Amino acid sequence: MTAEAQIKETVTANDVVLFMKGTKSMPQCGFSSRVAGVLNFMGVEFADVNVLADEGIRQGIKDYSDWPTIPQLYVKGEFIGGCDIVTEMTLSGELDTLFADNGVGFDKEAADKIREANA
Repeated sequence: MTAEAQIKETVTANDVVLFMKGTKSMPQCGFSSRVAGVLNFMGVEFADVNVLADEGIRQGIKDYSDWPTIPQLYVKGEFIGGCDIVTEMTLSGELDTLFADNGVGFDKEAADKIREANA
């Protein structure tokens, strides 16, 4: 199976996917850690794909999304963005709306706490 086919299968088989350096329990870069931390804190169930484990996936995800950096968040097969975009969406409440509109479970109180802590 090609890297592109693997990526497509992963993003369509899971409601939320984070392509990251490391894993959700052990991120290996600050940006990946921030996005995984937000998702974990908000109680979002997500698949994590460690791009450091497979060079084909590491380059393949950049080609697939036409986005040069990692981490990359996908919700219901749609590319959402990287660390900066996810951070902005979290603080503005857009991420809550995105999850709610797509039937993705999350802890609204936890999301509110993130915003309060960063106000």
